Amino acid sequence: MQTQEILRMLRLPELGDLGQFFRSLSATTLVSVGALAAILAYWFTHRPKALQPPCDLLKQSEEVEDSGGARRSVISGGPELLTHYYDDARTMYQVFRRGLSISGNGPCLGFRKPNQPYQWLSYQEVADRAEFLGSGLLQHNCKASTDQFIGVFAQNRPEWIIAELACYTYSMVVVPLYDTLGPGVIRYIINTADISTVIVDKAWKAGLLLEHVEKKETPGLKLIILMEPFEEALQERGKKCGVLLKSMQAVEDCGQENHRAPVPPRPDDLSIVCFTSGTTGDPKGAMLTHGNVVADFSGFLKVTESQWAPTCADVHFSYLPLAHMFERMVQSVVYCHGGRVGFFQGDIRLLSDDMKALCPTIFPVVPRLLNRMYDKIFSQANTPVKRWLLEFAAKRKQAEVRSGIIRNDSIWDELFFNKIQASLGGCVRMIVTGAAPVSPAVLGFLRAALGCQVYEGYGQTECTAGCTFTTPGDWTSGHVGAPLPCNHIKLVDVEELNYWTSKGEGEICVRGPNVFKGYLKDPKNTHEALDSDGWLHTGDIGRWLPEGTLKIIDRKKHIFKLAQGEYIAPEKIENIYTRSEPVAQVYVHGDSLKAFLVGIVVPDPEVMPCWAQKRGIEGTYAQLCTNKELKKAILDDMVRLGKESGLHSFEQVKAIHIHSEMFSVHNGLLTPTLKAKRPELRGYFKKQIEELYTISI
Repeated sequence: MQTQEILRMLRLPELGDLGQFFRSLSATTLVSVGALAAILAYWFTHRPKALQPPCDLLKQSEEVEDSGGARRSVISGGPELLTHYYDDARTMYQVFRRGLSISGNGPCLGFRKPNQPYQWLSYQEVADRAEFLGSGLLQHNCKASTDQFIGVFAQNRPEWIIAELACYTYSMVVVPLYDTLGPGVIRYIINTADISTVIVDKAWKAGLLLEHVEKKETPGLKLIILMEPFEEALQERGKKCGVLLKSMQAVEDCGQENHRAPVPPRPDDLSIVCFTSGTTGDPKGAMLTHGNVVADFSGFLKVTESQWAPTCADVHFSYLPLAHMFERMVQSVVYCHGGRVGFFQGDIRLLSDDMKALCPTIFPVVPRLLNRMYDKIFSQANTPVKRWLLEFAAKRKQAEVRSGIIRNDSIWDELFFNKIQASLGGCVRMIVTGAAPVSPAVLGFLRAALGCQVYEGYGQTECTAGCTFTTPGDWTSGHVGAPLPCNHIKLVDVEELNYWTSKGEGEICVRGPNVFKGYLKDPKNTHEALDSDGWLHTGDIGRWLPEGTLKIIDRKKHIFKLAQGEYIAPEKIENIYTRSEPVAQVYVHGDSLKAFLVGIVVPDPEVMPCWAQKRGIEGTYAQLCTNKELKKAILDDMVRLGKESGLHSFEQVKAIHIHSEMFSVHNGLLTPTLKAKRPELRGYFKKQIEELYTISI
């Protein structure tokens, strides 16, 4: 077909007439055409681009040959498991030295006073103080050895990191003590780990430690180092029971005067003994080497390297407990790349204020915080029109996320989500959630609303922190990603719960260089956790999905039988019930002498009043918590969700008690990592549970 014929068909001028055609156009028309062309050119060059995933998202893991069904990451780049990412960062001491080098002695640790900007210690200042403190410890009868355990009993702050680095500089081992473990547990850890020196932040903690010595409960404790000023009376009290109390500054000054050359550790040397908070019995001291920690964060770096490269400009906000390995892992990544870590003021109520002052780029979270954020956003959409608009905008952004586009500059961000992003400082580019399951609805919404990459990981202290992680580009919910390149994962049959590997289900087992060496002085529990082939048995039940990702479906631990012989996994049921809009927390209880379950429910104080009002139930939060009509409505909604999620009749609660106070670390009902302390909950609500069984008979 000739060109002229094509032009006639399109009703455009023939080539010979084009000159006359363009001369006939007015100047205004030409300007308009030019403007349109400029707009189109700008759109083509600035249009949002989808992130390219690092692998085929339909095949994120593959089976390892001759391994009994174990699977590995397809991102690993070879059959060998990843042990390190950088050749010059194979221990935690080297990790920090690398950050010091590439940062150009940039800012490292930040802190702030109320209503003040952040103040910063440089990398060199931190390194110097760590050497001085470490040298000072050697002058106070400590050894430069992996047999030397140093306790750290403090809230997140720069001195915590300086104390940790001091230990690593001289091959000592850090033993964190949680603020909320309780005196009995702290006594147990000090004795189990043979701790002679504890570094604390506040005088009252030193007093607590002295009480144990005075009662002859911790005879090995000889030195307490305080980060903050203390009164002379406390020092005199220590002398009377044979304990030396010194300020951290005094020990650093002593070390500066008697400086000792660093004694760096090796990758196989012990770095930290992290006592798991535990929901039952005494805590267990997970022994983690430098190589364990480096391997775990190297797996994270390998998975995310194509989409997210940490730099010296990155800022991490530290508020999750430093004794928790999830927080330690994220910080290790930041130090390795010369980034900054800013600490919260110590008051959880001031988190938003701290974030606005710090403007972090990296924000690790636990699901409970995401749930609160989600509930608060929707509670402010307090009319049908506002809620419809919010949900409409979220769906538009979620469609972008599903296509791989992650951004915070769309029209929907300008209209709806920029205030949410500003509440986190306005600069967050990565959020990592772990430690507990997160609702797919919450995760999907926040991935859209926050306009940054949101990853979910799964693991436990015994595999350093994580063993699976979201693959960049896979922004679906309902799973915990594929195996990290530093470990293999396999499932094993759980006969009593009817989970079979032939169906792609079973207990999750992990093996690799990130798996711990065992529990300190606890061969019985070590043998239960680690089998003869080095596989860590997690106690969690998983299912392989067709894409090669892992879904957590149950929990082997905490299971119990009902009177009729049915096995119950309460945490699975609780995770379903907490998706009920008015429910903030729930504890499901069963008894082997009873044939059904009951529950304790804490309504969400921000969401529940509005939810009740829609059902014609009025009153204050306290009044609503005692309203029988509302209790029935909440129970009905929970049972509805249970049915939709496939719970059997015997897995549904038959009665609930409404409790108005949140379960928390401070009232002893949650662990420091925000897991339910089931024995404590059972004892705390013993009376209410008995009444529920009496009423329901």
